[in-house]
Amino acid sequence: MPKEYEITYKAENSYENWVHDAYWQFLIIPMENKCQHEVEIEFSNSLFANKEISINGYGFKTIRISPKKKFKHISFEAKFKLKKEEVNPYNFDLDIDNTIGYKRIDELDFKIIHERFLKFTSFTKLNQAQEELFLFNNSVSIFKNLQDLNSWTYKFIHFKSGVTEVGTLLNVVIVNKQGVCQDFTHLFCALARVNGIPTRYVSGYLNQGSGLFGDSQMHAWAEAYVPEIGWIGFDPTNDLLANTNHIKVCHGKDYNDCSPLKGIIYSQGLNKTTHAVTVQSQQ
Repeated sequence: MPKEYEITYKAENSYENWVHDAYWQFLIIPMENKCQHEVEIEFSNSLFANKEISINGYGFKTIRISPKKKFKHISFEAKFKLKKEEVNPYNFDLDIDNTIGYKRIDELDFKIIHERFLKFTSFTKLNQAQEELFLFNNSVSIFKNLQDLNSWTYKFIHFKSGVTEVGTLLNVVIVNKQGVCQDFTHLFCALARVNGIPTRYVSGYLNQGSGLFGDSQMHAWAEAYVPEIGWIGFDPTNDLLANTNHIKVCHGKDYNDCSPLKGIIYSQGLNKTTHAVTVQSQQ
């Protein structure tokens, strides 16, 4: 029996001086797939500006807003309803010859097909010493190595809000060993890519009712491509595979591709932005 989820996303922007022109893009709509369906969308803003639904470069829905009058404050509220089927994250064959996967990731056509998610970005860049923080053991399967990397990342970083920002790079996270889900996911992606595994940064919502780690905004986890199996979700913040509690919105190379809110503002002076997310579920 599927779970029914209700998600509320709120954002408020305040500006010291008048804003004469502004454009926002929200990447916050739960995607529809074989286990997430019947997605309902409500979106409003305090200026009653019209919204447009468009598709980004990765194929995910975005909401675009551009008010037609000047303002100093604007608030947004989105409400989503959806149904999600129970997910068994281990629903694949584990009895695969280890040599097949390692041979596949070394093939040129594999690297070309998955080139986008093998790339290192500003958020997933490591120096030579950092690249050796976690090296795969070829005597066990790629999936087992990714499970071990998931656990290693969970233990390496201490979950703590407020010590990093959206622009914090991995060299800071690695030195301080503190951060939030974004930092866990960037480190997992970076080390998986070092070992030749295509890895996607995923943005979405987390049902924290089961005592899972997350913050008051959107959650992040990773998807790694395992030859002969496909894309598998790993949540290094909680040391588990993505499951029914994970509601996917989008994926990309890193946070930049998945930022929930992007905007261009024509104004001067200080500004303040706040976000809040609540997730409720019932069987």
